[in-house]
Amino acid sequence: MTPPPRAVAHAQPADRVVSLTYDDGAERAPRLVDMVRDLRLPVSMFLTDSVIGPGYGRLARLQSVGASVQNHTLDHPALRGLPYAGQRAEICGQQEKLHARFGIRPRLFRPPYGAYDTTTLRAAADCGVSALVLWRASMDAGEPTFTTGARHLRPGDIVSVASGESTRPSLIDRTRRLLREAEGRGLTVGRLEDYL
Repeated sequence: MTPPPRAVAHAQPADRVVSLTYDDGAERAPRLVDMVRDLRLPVSMFLTDSVIGPGYGRLARLQSVGASVQNHTLDHPALRGLPYAGQRAEICGQQEKLHARFGIRPRLFRPPYGAYDTTTLRAAADCGVSALVLWRASMDAGEPTFTTGARHLRPGDIVSVASGESTRPSLIDRTRRLLREAEGRGLTVGRLEDYL
């Protein structure tokens, strides 16, 4: 039996880094590819198949400039309370889609809405996931919000940047604000996968 993955909202890096994550695959900002490439920004994309639709090509461009691809389910349901078969289908199904599209099987998984239970952990383990990734900070609007602890970025923070097109300010502007906030605290952006 595979041990269940650990759930993490904050990494324990030896470096002064934060990790930027983007959910769903809804971002359609062509400038995000340029930003990730030009700044060599190590971001992690947690992808949902039903949100991406025919947009895997634009996400392949992000991956080609350094963004990592991770799992966020096929259809974005709240998993907590669902039976094992349904949770496993959502997680493993997206593992298969991402393998077919990108040739990888992600080891990180973010449950939609951060909702999970012991069944989620078991299903994720059976799908080859080694960590369930939550977040301590999020950037849904103009300023970061925090789930626990200090009300500012700290080393090891995992930041979820809302990626919907209707969210204002724009995805690029929210990312820039986060980068300024991190720099002001003496932090850089690190690749999440390197710290989990």
